[in-house]
Amino acid sequence: MTKLGPLGATHTALDTDAAVPAAAELEELGYATLWLPGGQGNNLPRIAEVVRGTSRIQVASGILSVDRVPAASVAATYADLPAGRFVVGLGGAHGPRPLAALNDYLDEIEDVVPPSARVLSALGPRMLGLARDRASGAYPYLVTTDYVASAREILGAGPQLSVLLNVVAETDAAAMRETVRGGSLKFLAGVPGYAANFRRMGFSDEDIAGLSDRLVDGVTVWGGFDAVVARLREFRAAGADQVVVPLDALPREWWPGLVAAIR
Repeated sequence: MTKLGPLGATHTALDTDAAVPAAAELEELGYATLWLPGGQGNNLPRIAEVVRGTSRIQVASGILSVDRVPAASVAATYADLPAGRFVVGLGGAHGPRPLAALNDYLDEIEDVVPPSARVLSALGPRMLGLARDRASGAYPYLVTTDYVASAREILGAGPQLSVLLNVVAETDAAAMRETVRGGSLKFLAGVPGYAANFRRMGFSDEDIAGLSDRLVDGVTVWGGFDAVVARLREFRAAGADQVVVPLDALPREWWPGLVAAIR
């Protein structure tokens, strides 16, 4: 079973020509896993570059879209890299039968990429069940601590639950909410999968359409360093094996302190 470690990181520099020095710095600081966002493209070459440019840190795709990246390419990249370094994060099945599409994709890579090296972008209970049964765990985003507790019940004790968090280093609530509403939440709230999961977490259609204070506060970690650490620990206590922080949003002087605080 892949052990992702207690603290993971993502950073926009990991998708640029500065990826290797950025990754090497985070490896030296002690981050356990780097999550390289796949977006709508194929970042397998960048993942291979980062793995080869570092010595031990796990490098995860967060997330490769199965609708866009051929299974054969994923299998070939995994086979070409040192064992245990590339964690294959998969998702993005948006057709009429997303669960079946993802199952078929997993069948295609089964002989090369073991379940222990796979993580699925999962929000709903059926996708969490697939992550439990056919991968080493799940990688949800924009969730609450209550969601984490319920996801842990579905996954059971063994599978990994790595939670990508929206973190804002802002101590003023009004300023934080303005920042979050001006970011990706507005777009993602209109994506059916995210909207459905917001409803499962108890948010109303009005909360979702208006990006209410209740919704923004529920899916955002914010405050000064101590407040952020306390909230990250709450997600861990609720059942997250790993919390993943977007370091772009945080002061650089926080980076080593987070590693020391989240163990």
